[in-house]
Amino acid sequence: MKQLTYILIIIATFTSCTTLDVFEKSKTFSNHSWSNKDSVAATFEIKDTNTLYNLYFVLRHEDAYSYRNIWVNITMQSPDTTISVKRNFTLGDNEKWGGVAMSDIIEHRISFNNTPAKLQKGLYKFTIHQIMREDPLPHILSAGIRVEKYH
Repeated sequence: MKQLTYILIIIATFTSCTTLDVFEKSKTFSNHSWSNKDSVAATFEIKDTNTLYNLYFVLRHEDAYSYRNIWVNITMQSPDTTISVKRNFTLGDNEKWGGVAMSDIIEHRISFNNTPAKLQKGLYKFTIHQIMREDPLPHILSAGIRVEKYH
């Protein structure tokens, strides 16, 4: 038993020293509905320009969400340009959700760059709005952005 305790302390020490090459920021919707006037914003800085990055749209919703997709407008402001794209993300089919289910909560992490991208050094700002016809959009718990270094 004592050896197990020492092993766990050593593992905790080494794993706490490693860096996670991830940035994630989500906005929680307290009333479980996302208004199209309620934007999700995330700002992060890129320092490592030798690495490729994957960009993800992160969404958590209840199983009672009525649609199998979500339309969003994503605006990315990079050090030298601003682009805005409308994207339709598929969340599932008529049989099941595509994300990870935890009881009646479904979490999606959906890539919105087809291949890992090289990013310039500097600040990046993402803004996301839902652009579905139903407004506010019920049964949405949170939405956000995730940036991971590609390994």
